[in-house]
Parts: sequence; C-alpha cells; structure tokens
Amino acid sequence: MHFGIAFANSGPLAEGPTAAGCMRAAEAAGFDSVWTVEHVLVPADYESTYPYARSGRMPGGETSAIPDPLVWLAYVAAVTDTLLLGTGILILPQRNPAVVAKEVASLDRLSGGRVRLGIGVGWLEEEFDALGVPFAGRGKRTDAYVAAMRALWTGEPVTLDDGYQVWEKAISLPTPTNGTVPIIVGGHSEAAARRAGRLGDGFFPGKGSPEALAHLFEVMGQAAEDAGRDPASIEITAGAAAIGGADPLGAVQEMAALGVHRLIVPPLAWDPDAAVEAYGAFGETIIAKA
Repeated sequence: MHFGIAFANSGPLAEGPTAAGCMRAAEAAGFDSVWTVEHVLVPADYESTYPYARSGRMPGGETSAIPDPLVWLAYVAAVTDTLLLGTGILILPQRNPAVVAKEVASLDRLSGGRVRLGIGVGWLEEEFDALGVPFAGRGKRTDAYVAAMRALWTGEPVTLDDGYQVWEKAISLPTPTNGTVPIIVGGHSEAAARRAGRLGDGFFPGKGSPEALAHLFEVMGQAAEDAGRDPASIEITAGAAAIGGADPLGAVQEMAALGVHRLIVPPLAWDPDAAVEAYGAFGETIIAKA
C-alpha cells in the first residue's frame, strides 16, 4: 500500500518554506505522493454544494489560500527527489487542453516523470460562470480534452476538430518523460467510475464508505471491460479517514482487500518542525507496517 498527502497546497502550505519543509518530511517518512486541490476563483456566497463536507461548504471558507496546483507542484518538485506530484484534482473542463498539456508535460519532463494528472469535472457552477465556461456538458468536454492532451503528448503533428478545438498539424514539445502522463479520474459518482474505467490510468473517488467504494470499483471494472481494457491496470487511490480509528492497520487491510493501491491522508502538520515528528510517527506506525 502506498500513502499520499491530500490538500497539500492548502492553508499554511501555500507558503514556500512551509511547503518545502513539510513535503521533505513526508518524503523522508515514506509517503509516495502529494496531491493538490484547485479553484481558480471562489465566488463569495456561492450556492453550489461542496460534496465533501456535511456543511456543503469548503473547509477554510472562501478566503483560504489555494495556490495554482501545477505551479505549487513545480516548486515542490525542486525541493524533493521521489515524491509523485499529483493533482487531486485539476478541474480540466475549465482549462484550455493545449495549455494544460504543455504545462503538465513540462513539469513531468523537469521532474523526471513524477507527475500524476488527477482530473475532475468540477462542482462549483458559479466558478464556471465567472470563467465564462459552460457548466453543462462538462463531462463530454473532459473526455475530449483527455484525448486531445494525449494526442499532443506524442509529440507528433495533431490534426483535430472535436467540437471544442480545431488544430491543424499542431505540435507540442517537450513530451512527457515516459511518453505520456498517467491520468487519474477523480470523483465519487458512477459517472466518474465509468470514466475511469473507460479512459483513466487511475481512479480517485474523493469519498465513500467501504461499501460505497466497492460498488464504484465494480462500476469502474465493468466500464473497463466494456471498453476492452483490463480493470486491474487501473490504479485506485482513496481517502484514508478510517485509519484514524482504533484499528488503523486493520482499516488499511480492509481498503487493500477492496483493491485500493494508495491511501490519502490530509496534512498531518502545518510547520516543518512539527512535520518531521508527525510524518515520522505515521511512517513508523502505519507505512512501515502496512
């Protein structure tokens, strides 16, 4: 089982020295990855429901710092050696796929192939409105953008007219270190599970009980088979809230039995000194024994 840090670019971790010290501590403790969140804009007094908290509101409110996920990951890439650099998630349908393909391939090349591009369709309708991007149809747009980026990552001339962009022998360089960047589909809906099965290299449901996750994994697996893909080739990442209970190692084993390959925990510390102790303890009691 692998372990990663979620919400890695939030709150105090928006500051460079804090981010560097905490992420180096996580790397030294055996964590394999860090995962950033994003919102370009958060309109005050939004009415959309945040799906990952009972309150329906984002933790930290509208005034919590959220650095651009790719810029933050580039900074962390320069101060670490092995941590995988994941977006968990990047709201793909809000962005230009050619620009994303360029940014992600550049970061992947500079970091030696460490990028994992987690994508989602988004939930904050007011943000889409503010950016001038249609909220409706964002799922189909996401699918098209994935195909477009993968085509650009070949480094070959791409001619494309998919209803969203028109390219004539377009070339984007550099290419990713290993020829492509793994795309991890985020989301806890059946639609997200089907998308992961159909086109994802990984699946990252943001929430769910073991029973709910088992169902989503079944949906994902069936979609993969329907698309002629091997479900076992899709890496599964999930939240690790359950390991804070009385039997954390038992909870890890339960998730592994469901087919989960990586568990994600929220930041364990907000300053470098505390991070050395907090992540070190987690590494000794959980990671080393999982």
